[in-house]
Amino acid sequence: MEAKMEKWNDWDKEKERLVEPVCDELQYCGRIDDSNPDAPVFTMPGSFVRMRFTGSSFVKAVVVNKSYYNDAWVGVLLDRKQDKKKIEKDGEPLVLTLAENLEKGQEHMVTFFKRMDHSHEYAFLGFLLEYGGRVVKASPLPRKKMEFYGDGVTAGEASEATEYCGKPDPAHKGELSNAYFSYAWATARMLHARAHLVAQSGIAFKDGAGYFMEGKRGMESCYTKVGFSGEDGENVKTPEWDFHRYTPHVVVVAIGQNDALPEDIMSEDDKGEKARAWRESYKQWILSLRRLYPKAWIILTTTIRAHHSSWDRSIGKVCAELNDSRIVHFLYGENGRGTPGHVRVQEAMNMALELNGFINGLGDVWED
Repeated sequence: MEAKMEKWNDWDKEKERLVEPVCDELQYCGRIDDSNPDAPVFTMPGSFVRMRFTGSSFVKAVVVNKSYYNDAWVGVLLDRKQDKKKIEKDGEPLVLTLAENLEKGQEHMVTFFKRMDHSHEYAFLGFLLEYGGRVVKASPLPRKKMEFYGDGVTAGEASEATEYCGKPDPAHKGELSNAYFSYAWATARMLHARAHLVAQSGIAFKDGAGYFMEGKRGMESCYTKVGFSGEDGENVKTPEWDFHRYTPHVVVVAIGQNDALPEDIMSEDDKGEKARAWRESYKQWILSLRRLYPKAWIILTTTIRAHHSSWDRSIGKVCAELNDSRIVHFLYGENGRGTPGHVRVQEAMNMALELNGFINGLGDVWED
């Protein structure tokens, strides 16, 4: 998405105040393309901008959206209340009312976050407050840091389809997807950690496999980017992520189950040449993560979404070959057989509890 636009200048100067994206009091979390600081681009699920404010009866956000598929929904946390807003148009600045009719004397915290995967992306042009509203310095983000690599389960795809626990997904256009209710973000909250979610529904590890973009791009060619490629398959213009900006204590790698499409090479012959080649590529990728994060704990896993157990055995075999005390293999109680559809809120919370317990059992993983 091209975010090289002029500063937005179209608000009621007599009644409103623009809090620009470069305001020092704003807090950001996630892989965000801020090459243009006046219009940072949000692509990854769970990425957010946060502001504490007082003296305003409303708070609004200004965005420029680009959709690839599905409708575009964004998330709002005002204090402890969650809401969602639909972005109705693309390609031009749009003002979203996040909350209104607030008591002016009250102090509030608003978190504006990416609910969905890279079915859309948007440039953030700032918050609007009532004229005279004041931005207040917020408490620092958590010191503990996590990073998750995954597919739609990690992204919170269809997580709000709560009546479909253990069932295939219902028809939807994105309104049921919410990264806040993914096991990944839930685990981070339980551990009082911040998290980067590098996740995309349908993505496999290998290029040429999975559901995302008909298998054109896998995690192996996207994990260094600030976002995933659009529906045309062109990934060359997606900016690279600077790994020096964020060093996680714990990395959770939950990828591989979508590699069974179009050919389930593991269930057919997990000792064959194709299976061995996949394991070697996966191994080299994990080694590349180790080089990026020499001291991090790296947890290799998949999820409870239905897949053949041979994929988990292969990941376990790679883990054993790596022979690194801080690279570990983890399986959920219902790993690979919990549901044929995406993971719903209730199921995600159970996953988060299991993963939380496993991480706590590793000892002090949070040393810098």
